[in-house]
Amino acid sequence: MNWDIEAPNVVTEARFRELVESGYSAEILCQESAHKRGPSYYGVWIMRVVSDEGVEKLLVTARTRTTYNDIKIREFKTITGVVSFLIGIGFSHADVPLEEGQRTTHKLAATDKGGSK
Repeated sequence: MNWDIEAPNVVTEARFRELVESGYSAEILCQESAHKRGPSYYGVWIMRVVSDEGVEKLLVTARTRTTYNDIKIREFKTITGVVSFLIGIGFSHADVPLEEGQRTTHKLAATDKGGSK
């Protein structure tokens, strides 16, 4: 399947990583304000990659038989999930927006491009 033709505004995790490594920014968007429950903070965050020219692509889950090949926006429900994802891509820091409507942008620095540890 050619994702650029069939779904031009979305990417799976593997393509998200490739685009970030090639210079795209990773943007975190807070969809539901963070709230503390026990020792953790919960909310809803989504991510997208953004090129220097303004091309945006949302991160989606991979298609599977159990979801009948539906494309679904990947939602992160905890701050820990957001931070773990960013570390897995190779970021050495994370700035997570905490209130609905806020967004932050991350770009891999030359020192980060070694990948995940």
